[in-house]
Amino acid sequence: MTPRHEAWFDDPLVRPYAVTGGRTRSENVSLDLITLVVAMPSIAEAAGMDPEYAQIVRLCQRPISVAEVAARVDLPLPVVKVLLCDLIEQNLVLFRTAAPLTETPNKHVLQAVLDGIRKL
Repeated sequence: MTPRHEAWFDDPLVRPYAVTGGRTRSENVSLDLITLVVAMPSIAEAAGMDPEYAQIVRLCQRPISVAEVAARVDLPLPVVKVLLCDLIEQNLVLFRTAAPLTETPNKHVLQAVLDGIRKL
């Protein structure tokens, strides 16, 4: 039987809070669901990390979205975002966000491209 003072660690509501040190978001990095992340350290180098960080580094050996990481590590999305931001701030994970909606081509440009392709 697990002693009472260790039981909190297995509580699914408390553990994510403990993993992030009580943080719910990063101050420096903003990640959305489709942000792609890729780890710099190898799987072998991740062995010395905390288990949650090591699991994320193992998953991110190839570019993967934040949403997919959260689904695979079985932790709530906000917790995964905090852990990923920690790794990004330590230069252990690189990230690339999607282009902002303001930078997407307008409808007229897309129509001109489509018309040009049709003429080929």
